Amino acid sequence: MSDESANQTDLRKQQLGYKTVLVTGGAGFIGSHLIILLAVKYPLWRIINVDSLDYCSSLKNLKCLENTCTYKFIQGDICNQYFINHLFSTENINIVFHGAALSHVENSFLYPSQFMYVNAEGTSFLLQAAFAARVEKFIYMSTDEVYGDSLEKDFDELCPKRPTNPYSKSKAVAENIVMSYWENHKFPVIITRSNNVYGPRQYYEKVIPRFIGLLQQDQKCTIQGTGLQSRHFLYVDDAAEAFLMLMERGIMGEIYNIGATFEIPVIQLARELVKMVKNTSNIELDDWLLFVEDRPVSDLRYPLNSDKMHKLGWKPKVPWKEGIRKTIKWYEENTCYWPVRTATNRNPSCAS
Repeated sequence: MSDESANQTDLRKQQLGYKTVLVTGGAGFIGSHLIILLAVKYPLWRIINVDSLDYCSSLKNLKCLENTCTYKFIQGDICNQYFINHLFSTENINIVFHGAALSHVENSFLYPSQFMYVNAEGTSFLLQAAFAARVEKFIYMSTDEVYGDSLEKDFDELCPKRPTNPYSKSKAVAENIVMSYWENHKFPVIITRSNNVYGPRQYYEKVIPRFIGLLQQDQKCTIQGTGLQSRHFLYVDDAAEAFLMLMERGIMGEIYNIGATFEIPVIQLARELVKMVKNTSNIELDDWLLFVEDRPVSDLRYPLNSDKMHKLGWKPKVPWKEGIRKTIKWYEENTCYWPVRTATNRNPSCAS
């Protein structure tokens, strides 16, 4: 470790002291990147990863921490109240990042009650145990989708929630439960709402890895509806940095938008990925697109106003061209990381 890195580590320890951090859903895409960043910036802290190891998570995401004495993995379900209560009564947890959730929008239309149970009830079980254990900070990772659709206005944190699909409705209910602990007990919570996060190791059901996977198998990108729905994309390293900044500087009881500066319609996203993955000419781009039936409700945009995060000192650092290039390179070098069937046999890719 360099003198500069050592000084930064000492400074962070002085600011926050030694802690035990729980990350739920830590074997998933965002959770694993968050845990690795925590381990790098706080090497003496204990990090506990609780994950049920569902289809979209893998311990391979955290292979670099396997032999680290400060990292601990526990397989478990946040909806198992006995397990959660035992966890908090035995592990002396100081900080919670709650990211475990069912998140594939397409599946939420098929299993709405399951999404509500896991995302809302699971959050309630976790909060009850964290409150009883007097946890110092509880950071809930929500989504921009709770705002609903907007063609023009950027959403700030005071905008009303108008979720339009079962997934976003379950996250909105979970937010209400989280905020009730602040309003009724002054329990120290923070809620985050981020745009679409992308990067290496993301499971194939999300739009960017799905398009990449299909193209790698010489299949067309399946686009729901017209493909004119537009999304903001945030590189995963920037998202992880935002979560740590909120842990360090965030104000309890507040909601923070974590917004990306880059926005692109899904149809244009597909064309860009075709160009990069297949090295094809502009004339042939649309030959790799396949339009399929749209989902029951499809929001066009989720633009976020992230001024509150900017005032804390956070802004996205990774430009789109750099982030997507790194992402494609990772999938090219890790074609067998996820089972091949995941790129072809599941539902058409939704925009979020």
